[in-house]
Amino acid sequence: MKTRSIISFGQYTFNTVLNSYSMLFFSNRKFFAGIVMLVSFFNPYTGFAGFVATLIAALAAWFIGFSREQVRTGLYTYSGLLAGLGMGTFYEFSLGFWILLALAAIFSVMLSAALIAKLAKSNLPALSLAFIFTLWLVILSSREFAVIGLTERNIYWLNEMYATGGTGLIRLVQWFEELPLPESVAGFLRSLSAILFQSNIAAGIVLAIGLFLFSRIALTLMIAGYTIAILFIQLMDGYSGSVNYYNLGTNFMLVSVALGGFYIIPSVRSYFWSLITVPISYILVIAFWKITYTWGLPVFSLPFCFTVILFIYVLQLRKAGGKMVLTPIQYYSPEENLYRYINSKERVYSNFYYYHLALPFLGEWTVSQGYNGGLTHKGEWSKALDFVITDKGGKTFYGNGSEPEQFYCYNKPVVSPADGIVEEVIDYVDDNPIGKNNLHHNWGNTIVIKHAEGLYTKLSHLKKGSFKVSKGAYVRKGDIVANCGSSGRSPEPHLHFQVQATPYFDSRTLAYPFAYYIKTVENKSSVETFSVPEEGTTAGNMTLNNQLVSAFTFQPGYCMKVSAADHKDEEWEVMVSAYNETYLYCSEYKAYAYFVNNGSVFYFTNYFGSNKSLLYLFYKAAYKIVLTSDKRITTGDIYPQNILNRHPMKWLQDIISPFAVFMRVSYRSTVKQGSDIMGGTEITIESRAIQKFLRNEKEIFAAELTIAGGRIASFTAIMKNKKIEVICGS
Repeated sequence: MKTRSIISFGQYTFNTVLNSYSMLFFSNRKFFAGIVMLVSFFNPYTGFAGFVATLIAALAAWFIGFSREQVRTGLYTYSGLLAGLGMGTFYEFSLGFWILLALAAIFSVMLSAALIAKLAKSNLPALSLAFIFTLWLVILSSREFAVIGLTERNIYWLNEMYATGGTGLIRLVQWFEELPLPESVAGFLRSLSAILFQSNIAAGIVLAIGLFLFSRIALTLMIAGYTIAILFIQLMDGYSGSVNYYNLGTNFMLVSVALGGFYIIPSVRSYFWSLITVPISYILVIAFWKITYTWGLPVFSLPFCFTVILFIYVLQLRKAGGKMVLTPIQYYSPEENLYRYINSKERVYSNFYYYHLALPFLGEWTVSQGYNGGLTHKGEWSKALDFVITDKGGKTFYGNGSEPEQFYCYNKPVVSPADGIVEEVIDYVDDNPIGKNNLHHNWGNTIVIKHAEGLYTKLSHLKKGSFKVSKGAYVRKGDIVANCGSSGRSPEPHLHFQVQATPYFDSRTLAYPFAYYIKTVENKSSVETFSVPEEGTTAGNMTLNNQLVSAFTFQPGYCMKVSAADHKDEEWEVMVSAYNETYLYCSEYKAYAYFVNNGSVFYFTNYFGSNKSLLYLFYKAAYKIVLTSDKRITTGDIYPQNILNRHPMKWLQDIISPFAVFMRVSYRSTVKQGSDIMGGTEITIESRAIQKFLRNEKEIFAAELTIAGGRIASFTAIMKNKKIEVICGS
């Protein structure tokens, strides 16, 4: 037990220290953290002081008792790292220095925790405020300590290089310094290194390479922030003293990254606002310097903090929303933030944003008049649908069609599209002779159902005397409420459907989607999600398969054991997060696969963890499963961009992704072998991942899932010509 505690403490310290370094550039990638740590030691004294301060801050956070998970992210300790780097840059090493460094590191942790807790109530980041206040206190107080002295090392920094690596290191550093680079490029690289309290091209080059590997968007925004700042200063003929490398790096360039692609989803608009926020931060540099120089205090990154916090706060005050989106879930990568947002917007957010409406009938009906139809769906009543039943030839009746009874939809059941309360009923209007209209009772026999505040559905032209419910009754989705007729303004039998915000019979219509339905066009069927069927298409509700419903209903606490040749056995447990998100957790690889099951469709929303886990294969294979065994249906979806295989154009896609996405990986699944609704036989589902690049398509993954006895029995995955057969057991 003691050994396990030591290992746990060691892992905590290692992760906390590494994440502190990567957090300086809004990252949590360990490989990038290693690069940043390496560069910090290009100035050995500065790097060592920063490392010691980070270690002390991590230990302080542990012994104070803050949440281990929160501290591991580096949010509580990266201000301590910055304070250590700053002190290592400004002061000579001595006993008094190390005492002051330790106290500063501990103070920065407490201040970080307090600021994070306070600002989090308004959904605002604390950024590096704790570092600024900590180092200001050190600078002001150190003047009273005789044992603390300013250093001249930075003047003779090559001596430090010599002491660290001899003449070989000196030659290497000088070679970088003497590279024939344009002044703008050299200035950018020095500004990048200044974030770590340095000013050399070699450090800037290594950091730029690390940034490129970590995030192409972040590097692009760094360049944009630097360029905008230089152009603005030249345009305004600004004071050159404020255009030092430190301000360019820690204020202007970091503002561009924070607001262009980290706290805001990268887009054309976020890039545009960099044109405004970077100059604002320059004005703040001058204004704050006028205040702080009287105490002999550097401005540090205060303009960056002020600009970012103010801008995020202002965006949260918007009443009408806006197309510039604050990052809903932080993945510490501009690319991943963007790709996951695009993916979630298209397939997840609608599931929670819209009330789930089903088609108001049984079987398959055809849309005879859609939104903005040419007959009656105009003006305030344009967002409505008319449904009829047609035969294979497209006719709506048999015989000569002279009687209502000869129309296929006449007297067919009409059902409630969702749970609700019957708000209004009209049931006294006779059906019309074919070809005639009743303009005195325009809607004919009608039922209005309330599903939520401000959400009603109206079903009209119903058959007199066919109502199964009365006003005030509670109905469930799928309950029969009446039969289709031809009353009101209805020259032939059909069902009129609309969504409205008020309960009145003549309320204006609202555009509102159906959650899930099967659309058939020219004998090709597909599952449509949160959309409205177009005129001329045939639509019907899905018939759920009990075996599939049972297999993909994962209750919290359920465990699935999986095994495959040449792989470690794994156990997946169903868990629920603090935000009521359900997910499968694989302890062997610490992998998480988040999913949603809304009763009609099972689909994964996110995956975190090793790609070596069998859970990753299952995530790709069962990315979206419609819980029906209808073999006509092809289910389609889009994977998040980060699932893309390595591709020569992937980096280019990352760079231009805020403006356009030209590479996608689509998902398709079909039922190869099905069973009846009750589910007596095995069900086999085939799925594929197809990488699309411009007009080219390439299959990069194929899978086959077998469902038997109401559970997932096995699945097979084929990737890179390798076949993996996985056996599943509860």
